[in-house]
Amino acid sequence: MWSSTWRKRPPTSPPPRVCGDLAVTTPSVRFDLSGRVALVTGGSRGLGRAMALGLAGAGADVIIASRKLENCEAVAAEVEGLGRRALAVACNVGHWDELDGLIDSAWSAFGRLDVLVNNAGMSLLYGDLADVTEAMWDKVVDLNLKGPFHLSALAGAKMVAAGGGSIVNISSTGSIRPAPFMLPYDAAKAGLNALTVGFAHAFGPTVRVNCIMAGPFLTDVTAAWDMELFEAEAAKRHALGRGGQPDEIVGAALYFASDASSYTTGAVLRIDGGIP
Repeated sequence: MWSSTWRKRPPTSPPPRVCGDLAVTTPSVRFDLSGRVALVTGGSRGLGRAMALGLAGAGADVIIASRKLENCEAVAAEVEGLGRRALAVACNVGHWDELDGLIDSAWSAFGRLDVLVNNAGMSLLYGDLADVTEAMWDKVVDLNLKGPFHLSALAGAKMVAAGGGSIVNISSTGSIRPAPFMLPYDAAKAGLNALTVGFAHAFGPTVRVNCIMAGPFLTDVTAAWDMELFEAEAAKRHALGRGGQPDEIVGAALYFASDASSYTTGAVLRIDGGIP
């Protein structure tokens, strides 16, 4: 709480700058990622590809991880086309024993890791909730929650030892508006929100951990949607009246990855076009 005495005696001159060098820098400097290395899981398509290219555009070298190496290599070539170094790594984030190798690959190739984007995720289609098998549950939770936990623990510990870094989790608005047809996924993403806060306290003050709670974005997953129904609903219910384009998540990712968010950790930012 601010002191009432302070409020009664406003300064007659501008207050001193208390944010260090960032207080005198331009926005382009705050968002600059030159010299930094970022790892994006699920980085070969959709939101992951958009964020990988956005981070590269801001100056970062980028590691693209996904299950299919050829898809990662295609995005790596796009990153290199922007003048940055890139590494493609085949990895299933849902497989616990593959994650040590992913982190080791990052350090072997670049000698550091400054940004981790936990983007890999998926849901499964089912009829009734009773149709969800244990194998289906495990597959969804492993990729959306277990993997990000282990990867954050590994990367975060190394970032702390190196003096700093940023972890960005990609959650879903389903975590706060769970739907019967996506319940395992929504539950896993709710857990990811919780991990965001917990890891922020575990790795602070040197490593920041934040979360983007994404709404409906028009990526390749929309192939399973009834787009006519979605567009009609979006026009009525969303403040912006539409779904998002993949590159519309990049600004939030750059904010959390860069020094622009130097006083932000444990935050969950909703990016959903204004769903009530």
